[in-house]
Amino acid sequence: MSDAAGPVVVLFGGGGFLGRSLAQELFARGCRVRIAQRAPRAAYMVRPLGGLGYSQFAVCDITDAEQVARVLEGADAAVNLVGILKGDMQAVHVTGARNVAQAAASAGLRALVHVSALGADPESDSNYGRTKGEGEAAVRAAFPGATIVRPSLLFGQDDGLTNRFAGMIASTGIVPVIRGATKFQPAHVGDVARAIALAVTDAKVHGGQTYELGGPDVMTMSELLRWIAEQIGREPSFMPLPDPIAKLLATLTGWAPGAPITLDQYKMLLKDNVPSPGALGFADFGIRPAPMAALAPAWLIRYRKHGRFAKTASA
Repeated sequence: MSDAAGPVVVLFGGGGFLGRSLAQELFARGCRVRIAQRAPRAAYMVRPLGGLGYSQFAVCDITDAEQVARVLEGADAAVNLVGILKGDMQAVHVTGARNVAQAAASAGLRALVHVSALGADPESDSNYGRTKGEGEAAVRAAFPGATIVRPSLLFGQDDGLTNRFAGMIASTGIVPVIRGATKFQPAHVGDVARAIALAVTDAKVHGGQTYELGGPDVMTMSELLRWIAEQIGREPSFMPLPDPIAKLLATLTGWAPGAPITLDQYKMLLKDNVPSPGALGFADFGIRPAPMAALAPAWLIRYRKHGRFAKTASA
């Protein structure tokens, strides 16, 4: 790769749902992308999204400071996308975030974007929210000019949100609803990727700021489930679970692989997942976020009883 090819941006965890969209945005801006994660083979689908020679792959565990420093050699900017819902969150969300920020500062990187989450708070009762909040503080201490992005739940063609719920609704006649009144503001993965790409390429404007990225529509958990059911032509019975029962379910089964909800996720549902009043957001990037209703029906149709051959009201 020649220096004329454009800046090198390291994406920690770049093979994930958001990372793939972000890589595509960066390629479109002439950037070279280095995907750094524990299993880089899982990210090889990123390669055809960019031109020949515009992507690299490196093995890296962000909890290993030496590995992090090594993959940042020769880079201009970095984005930390790594996050987990189970396992050692302290190591990944705090130690790992600190490793990336310290190495980015030592390497003299022009820009660092740290992807956190709505609900990040060092005082959170949830381990996820607490470690995300502590991770933000660690990043700020090591790299004060970092841009911190807190996305809401993400939706997109290959998401784990609308597809998961649609699959559940399509496979059963009774759908349990946990914390049905909790509010969400889902954002399209492409809009969030665009915002991060702008933060990377225009760090002088966005550096040092924290952005909370939520889509244009606020909906409760119950409203989201009912909307998805309508889109796929299903009429299940929705069964709201009282909080004590939902908490007991999460406590007794949350540890198991494939469990519907963990205790930590239940704790996160105790608060609305929406941007804070007055927070910087999509508008500050000049982005008008797309509503779920404008995009999701295109991929949800496969969950209808006869897929694309299902009759619709206009047929």
